[in-house]
Amino acid sequence: MASEAVVEAFEAVDAAIAMLHAAVAQSGFGLVSNTDPLAAIADECLDILAGVARTEARVAALKAAAAARYADSARSAAPPEMLVQAQEMAIAAEVGCVLAIGDGAAGALLAQSYALATSLPRTLAALQAGTVSWQHAKVMVDETATLDREAAGELEAHFLDADAPNPAGGCAAGEMPAYRFRRKARIWRERHHPDSIEERHIKGAQDRCLEYAPEHDGMARLSAYLPADQAVAIWNRFTAIARGLQGPHEDRTLTQLRADAFAAAALRSHTGAGTEVVAGAEAPGLADVPTPRTEVLVTLPFLSLLGITEEPAMLDGFGPIPASMARELVANGADSFYRVLVDPRDGAPLEISRTSYRLTKAMRNWLRMRDGRCSFPGCSNHSLDNEADHLLAWHHGGSTGISNLGQLCARHHGLKHAVGWRSTPATKNEPPGWISPSGRIYKSEPQDWEPPHLPPSLRPRAGDGPRPGPYASVSTVSGGPADYLQIPRSAGEDCLRAYLGAR
Repeated sequence: MASEAVVEAFEAVDAAIAMLHAAVAQSGFGLVSNTDPLAAIADECLDILAGVARTEARVAALKAAAAARYADSARSAAPPEMLVQAQEMAIAAEVGCVLAIGDGAAGALLAQSYALATSLPRTLAALQAGTVSWQHAKVMVDETATLDREAAGELEAHFLDADAPNPAGGCAAGEMPAYRFRRKARIWRERHHPDSIEERHIKGAQDRCLEYAPEHDGMARLSAYLPADQAVAIWNRFTAIARGLQGPHEDRTLTQLRADAFAAAALRSHTGAGTEVVAGAEAPGLADVPTPRTEVLVTLPFLSLLGITEEPAMLDGFGPIPASMARELVANGADSFYRVLVDPRDGAPLEISRTSYRLTKAMRNWLRMRDGRCSFPGCSNHSLDNEADHLLAWHHGGSTGISNLGQLCARHHGLKHAVGWRSTPATKNEPPGWISPSGRIYKSEPQDWEPPHLPPSLRPRAGDGPRPGPYASVSTVSGGPADYLQIPRSAGEDCLRAYLGAR
């Protein structure tokens, strides 16, 4: 049975929750006469929501600590002759019964709690402080599950330690939705994994497969485990086909159209007469749909493109891919893949600007590279038809430069203009943040661009300054002195000059 102190503590928690319920029911009472009552009620409710989120995180930390401590004590108290497997089953069953969850969920909770208690001290501390949610903590557990302790500590420090050598930029991990944090953590893990991405990709490609699973209501599910370049290209192509089919007389959703287009393409076969027929159930409106040309952006450090280094490239909509895959895409005439050269100093795509209202195609591609998706907080729309938005309106003097542009999906573009959301300034490397009608500020979520990893032969030497003469123009790629070049110039520099001159 619980001790008297534990009982009193939970009684205090219950009393505090009851007080908060009363505060929600009576929000706005007792205000001074010059206060807007509706705005005050809304603001107080938002404050309560924020407090509830912090409390939920702290309770989750308490839950994890209690589960881990219980498991340790139960293992210590188990008879020596009991099999380990039987011990773990008994522990999971007890936790499952107490929490009214299944054995599988209880086992997952125990594994997550053990990882937090033994291997992820920063994550557990952030959870106890209420700065990250339980969903964020689970992301950290998942992304570090196959890493050694040192690599796991580096990933954890990058996102949760402001004093780390290379802390994450933009909004804090706990200020973005957990699914967005998962993508950021996955990208950082791929870049900094102790094992080469080339080696891991070779092993992963051997496991490629197509899977089938029956579902309810006469439905079934197909899933393919493919190399990233193929998967992203397939997804973008069927999204483009579905977009092209939308119109005022089309009642199918984008998701339904995408599925119909996939089924029609997969079931299409050639008859002996050379005509095409679709086997199985016909997907209406797809028989004569032309296949649109889609475009996938591949960001590749120039030294990796030349084969001097093996740094991963970035595949738009996915994340890091092996350099060998990127080189093959840009060398073999894959016209769906658009090659992007990154800044040799900081790893970001190069700034593009112009003075007219309309954006060039290159600028739209640059926005996709900088923002990755709709820049509104929590939105994951990274489709190819997001709308470019002037942060400072054109008719108010705003320019059509990258630092005055954001990328919004149609829904959030309309929300900005209709409801009163305002954007914070953007830069060439970071998308805008947002200010809600209530005045709360939500920081931007920039891509985690990193400087190229130069080989020893190309690293700057002490005392080297900017090169005078005709070769100084190379430094204008990044807008400043070239801090990576040597005297005399290297083979890599000659290749870079030839590459830039050919663009």
